[in-house]
Amino acid sequence: MNNFGAKAYQKTSVATASKEKILLMLYEGAIQNLKKCKVAMEEKRIADKGVFLGKAQDIINELSNSLNFDVGGDLARQLESLYLHIFEQSTQANISNDPNKLAHCIKLLETLYSGWKEAVEKAKGTSSNTSIGERK
Repeated sequence: MNNFGAKAYQKTSVATASKEKILLMLYEGAIQNLKKCKVAMEEKRIADKGVFLGKAQDIINELSNSLNFDVGGDLARQLESLYLHIFEQSTQANISNDPNKLAHCIKLLETLYSGWKEAVEKAKGTSSNTSIGERK
């Protein structure tokens, strides 16, 4: 598939996905980009490290910005703190070129992804107009 076709497919996938699927896709993107950043860091590919870290941090910011504190309450506040921690740790990893800090961030995101995926699977069939991951 050519690059144009791939981008069109990706755009259509996002445009037609449910809120829950988009949330999972965001986690997948953040994890994938942090893993690529870690490899680039280990291989001393500084420019690539910055590109992948920037993409991952953009996604983490989007996850944080999408929180609904009215519905999510304490859980939303805890997620916000965790996203801030991941952002700060990934920034520190970049500054110190420490792949272990990125591994910590990846592990946290994988744990969150797993929890959300399980929750989405359990909630299938249950209709909900507002989720924790959606800001009013």
